[in-house]
Amino acid sequence: MPWDQSFVVLAMLASVEAIFLSTFVLISQNRMAAEADRRAELDLQISLLTEHEITKVVALLNEMAGKMEINSRENKELQEAASEIAPERVLDKIEESKD
Repeated sequence: MPWDQSFVVLAMLASVEAIFLSTFVLISQNRMAAEADRRAELDLQISLLTEHEITKVVALLNEMAGKMEINSRENKELQEAASEIAPERVLDKIEESKD
C-alpha cells in the first residue's frame, strides 16, 4: 500500500490548528490573570479602608466608655483594635515583599 501524501497535509493542518488554539487559550488566561490581579488589588484597598474605619469606631467607643466611666483600657484586644494602622505602610510592605 503506497503512502498517501494527504496524511502529511492533514497532520500539518492539525498542527497549525493546535498552535492557534493554544495561542488563544494563553491570551485568554493572561487576560483572566490580569483581571484577577485587579480584583485582588481592589479587595486589598477595601480591606485597608475597612480596617481604618473600624479603628476609628473602636477609638470612638473607647472614648464613650471613658465618659461613662467604664474601664475599657484593661482589655488588650480593644487596645490593639484602637491602634492606628497606616495603609501606606501596609502597601509599602507588600511592595517590598514582591521584590
